Amino acid sequence: MKRILIALLALACGAWATTEAPAPTQDATPAPTATQAPVGANGIATEKIPTSVAQAGLLMGIVPPGSSISYDGRAVRVAGNGRFVLGVAREQTGSIVLKVTASDGSTRMLEIAVTPRTFRTERINGVPESMVNPPPDIAARIQREQAEVEAARTRDDDRTDFDTAFIWPVKGRITGWFGSQRIYNGTPKSAHSGVDVAAPKGTPIHAPAGGIVTFANPDLYLTGGTVLIDHGHGVSSNLIHMSRIDVKVGDRVEQGQVVGLVGATGRATGPHMHWGMNWFNVRVDPQSLMPPGDAK
Repeated sequence: MKRILIALLALACGAWATTEAPAPTQDATPAPTATQAPVGANGIATEKIPTSVAQAGLLMGIVPPGSSISYDGRAVRVAGNGRFVLGVAREQTGSIVLKVTASDGSTRMLEIAVTPRTFRTERINGVPESMVNPPPDIAARIQREQAEVEAARTRDDDRTDFDTAFIWPVKGRITGWFGSQRIYNGTPKSAHSGVDVAAPKGTPIHAPAGGIVTFANPDLYLTGGTVLIDHGHGVSSNLIHMSRIDVKVGDRVEQGQVVGLVGATGRATGPHMHWGMNWFNVRVDPQSLMPPGDAK
């Protein structure tokens, strides 16, 4: 339970952070695509798989229709057009291996290099001790709420809303970075699990891509107003600390649609938009999908 609570603190405390700048490798750059791409009879490439992926990145690619993929012991959904996506953890090093099985039953093992990143350090002081070590009744509530959020992330729909250019839910100055090592009151804790953008309370928050709302709750203890949008194939966005929620579970939302308003609910000292992303239970960096610089 202690690890769960510490991880949740990384979600909920963006407004306290002071940041130490990292080496330039903090900003993830898109992975190069493979130079080898089999070509079908119609002259169109039937496979396009990146040769590398950054830590905390999404790996998106194409395999011939009818193929199957497994990664780290689990099947990876492949769309009818051959599109697939998977997430690589912040802690992953070296390389990952995909097992690709063609429609004729032949298999290949593809090794994808994982590009290391240097993450920032954020020092967060003045955090109430009750937040770091909640009393038993609050700790139990936090654990129950987190279990509900994790259950919503198990969805694996055959939709490809992820296969688009994502947009910022809110535009503004970035004040918290994914993967930052957070030091609470001088004690190192878990890394930040999303990107924070400063914005006044009441600023509209837009869906970064289309999808289905799988979770909506205005009053989680640590994250306050919380919405999860499932983009298909296990990819989801979470938007937290919202002052108002304008969607409900089961709603279909389109990219750019207002889903709620910026707030400072839950454990936050000031209004801001926190955007996190997952591939099932793997946390990935939303900023890696966006152009470098502030949210524009």
